[in-house]
Amino acid sequence: MRLIDYLDKGAMLGPDAPCLSMGGMDLSYGDVQRISHRVARALARTGIEPGDKVAVLSSNDALAFACVFGISRAGAVWCPVNPRNEASENRHVLDAFDCSCLIFHSAYAPMVEQMRAQLPKVRVYVCLDAVQPFAPSWAQWADGTSDEPVEVLPVDDLAMIAGTGGTTGQPKGVMLSGRNLETMSALTLMGYPFEGRPTYLALAPLTHAAGVLCLPVMALGGRVVIMPKPDLGEFLALIERHRVTHTFLPPTLIYMLLQHERLAMTKLDSLQCFWYGAAPISAARLEEALTKIGPVMAQLFGQTEAPMMISMMSPREHFDANGAVARQRLSSAGRPGPLVQVATMSQDGRLLPIGETGEIVVRGSLVMMGYYKDAKATEEAGRFGWHHTGDIGRLDADGFLYIVDRAKDMIITGGFNVYSVEVEQALMQHPDVQDSAVIGLPDDKWGEAVVAVLQPHAGRSLQPDEVIAFVKARIGSVKAPKRIEIWPDLPRSKVGKVMKKDIRATLLAKMSSAD
Repeated sequence: MRLIDYLDKGAMLGPDAPCLSMGGMDLSYGDVQRISHRVARALARTGIEPGDKVAVLSSNDALAFACVFGISRAGAVWCPVNPRNEASENRHVLDAFDCSCLIFHSAYAPMVEQMRAQLPKVRVYVCLDAVQPFAPSWAQWADGTSDEPVEVLPVDDLAMIAGTGGTTGQPKGVMLSGRNLETMSALTLMGYPFEGRPTYLALAPLTHAAGVLCLPVMALGGRVVIMPKPDLGEFLALIERHRVTHTFLPPTLIYMLLQHERLAMTKLDSLQCFWYGAAPISAARLEEALTKIGPVMAQLFGQTEAPMMISMMSPREHFDANGAVARQRLSSAGRPGPLVQVATMSQDGRLLPIGETGEIVVRGSLVMMGYYKDAKATEEAGRFGWHHTGDIGRLDADGFLYIVDRAKDMIITGGFNVYSVEVEQALMQHPDVQDSAVIGLPDDKWGEAVVAVLQPHAGRSLQPDEVIAFVKARIGSVKAPKRIEIWPDLPRSKVGKVMKKDIRATLLAKMSSAD
């Protein structure tokens, strides 16, 4: 399956059915097919050949997402560009991934203008919604092209190049094949409930998880409702208005949703599957979500290099056979999917037995083709014949995977290994804690001291000594924070992940100035 095949499969089930909806406007499957034909012809007319890299720089937008299928129909490779990145990072992505065409929204025209002089490989610029001095509008660019069916064979199975998060340096280009995305889509359809034609609500960026989750929805002829900007009040209104069946949010937004004044009065009975992922979730907040949102919460764990579905926990797996919440499983990442091999590995490449903690490694057709033009990084990620996730975890006797930390975030204090995720889970049980981040800082006595930075719920206060005692009572004094800071908010990445690197840098700077 190529990217375009998901659209065409949905169209076979009914070309007049709504495909992409945004702001009260519907594009049917037939409409999106016709756009994709015009995009493919316009790309060819402007010199873009099969195998060329075509980037899309836009916030969530129906036409921008429709263009993705035109790129695939032209046999080209989609390169999603994160609009929240700085211009320097996006310039690196466009140049390093050898992009020859950039399709962008006018909101990012100043960024594109800033980057253009340093993008010698980009030959074609197209603005989706307005004429620019250096780029035609999409309407001008596609003017005169036919929407009659066109089919161009790709040069290979490379479907997209996605940038890694870039939190530890410049983003690497993850090469994802049609086979990778087909495996991800198959796992999605196998592992979660889908009854009837789904309606999927995309608030999270279509450049990330929200985008590839559209593919299995479209294969079933479902509707994708696109939100151009995050707004939790509108998110709830759209669930009710469109009878949304599936959606995805990262934990940070779920925490905010649980506190939203409109949640209790919103009809959520249409929901079949409310995915969460991209970062560890608090077990206490997850149990709250099972009550306030309903028995529809569904976990997914993956990464750009093995998209979305390394392990999965369906809504029913959040409950025991007697209907009670399965509290013992809420801190797990679910079970490895049926098309994925998952194990834990020691540093010397030895596969570990059930229950032992090591690096989580993955094998199977979900795993990327490699990093674009980076053989060394590809070899390092695939050493010992397995893909290395960089996450530390263990598998239990029932096959559930528990992620205890990122390898780089483990704290060694007084000779003991302390996993920051375990401490964060204990902190998040405190009723006044909205979010938390735990790091290790240099300490003369302990080697590293466990330090927690907390964001309180709005209108509430936290007392560090009381919180430390609260954590000690749950996980003991060795793992409890030695120090707590209260911040009004935590620094987050472009996709909402807490940036521990920035927190550590801030606290180290404070330590240096104190000395």
